[in-house]
Amino acid sequence: MTEWIPFELHTHTPHSDGRHTLLEMCQTAARLGLQGIALTDHNTVSGLIDAEAVSQETGIAIIPGMEWTTFYGHMLTLGAPYCEWRDLGQGDIAKGIARVHEQGGIVGIAHPYSMGSPICTGCHWEYTIEDWEQVDYMEVWHETMPPIKNHNVPALRQWTDLLNQGYRISATSGRDWHHSGDRDALAAYTYVGLEDTESPASSQAVVKAIRQGRLCLSMGPVLEVSLRVGGKSYRLGDEVPLQEVNSNEPAQLSVNITRSSVPERPWGADEGCMLIITSNLGELSRVSAAGRTQWIEGLSLEGLRWFRVELFGPIHGLLATIAFTNPIYVEI
Repeated sequence: MTEWIPFELHTHTPHSDGRHTLLEMCQTAARLGLQGIALTDHNTVSGLIDAEAVSQETGIAIIPGMEWTTFYGHMLTLGAPYCEWRDLGQGDIAKGIARVHEQGGIVGIAHPYSMGSPICTGCHWEYTIEDWEQVDYMEVWHETMPPIKNHNVPALRQWTDLLNQGYRISATSGRDWHHSGDRDALAAYTYVGLEDTESPASSQAVVKAIRQGRLCLSMGPVLEVSLRVGGKSYRLGDEVPLQEVNSNEPAQLSVNITRSSVPERPWGADEGCMLIITSNLGELSRVSAAGRTQWIEGLSLEGLRWFRVELFGPIHGLLATIAFTNPIYVEI
């Protein structure tokens, strides 16, 4: 059984440029319905010194991380101790990525299409990626109300293009949380799928789930997706093996829609919302989500490399993507 844990994966404290202490942030996180955060201060891990005490007091899991903040881009690291970054030039980010992987961590590109100089020097990603297999995830939703932020559009498009090329890179949401305020309820969460056999929200379990792509990004409900074919079930991040694709067995997609029970996050599958299956072949199907708690759909695997499920509809008076999943992959 998979438990979906709401996380904020991009945060800051006064140890870099945040305004709230780790304790204040985690207290707010608990009120908002979050169960975990990743602490990603700029170029330092000193804010983690009291992480264990804060986690025990608030019940919020804290994943160790850092935001490498350079002239050529910002890179998030999770699950690794401090790794040196200051000797890296624009053409050798691969060396830094390897250092993080050697320490058991994962790396993600933060807000790759944010404005760079002179607005925010280094915020726009300019490093040369020679091998996209090295990149574990991309922050395709950034800031509050991410579905309507212009700089997230090319990030989502690039991630989709990389999926079409055969790369398996996870997508995450990151508020880039520096302080609490009246926009707290407008943040999207990254729901991390953890197995009931794993330690609750341990750093290792969360890093593993992010690497695998067991993730749903959402402004409201969680979309739990499974595909049943050949007597077996496949979940987000899984690959359907070639023998199942060639068996001509009918595949059945199941989507469960779990509405948020947190008062600050009231959006669900309401009037005007649509559930959409998107893939490397384009849009495969769409149905009204109004009043639904489950959607079961027959799915042909012919020609598929990957597919994901999206929830689109009105949110705060705007039409936008409310939630979307990471893919299920199909072997070719």
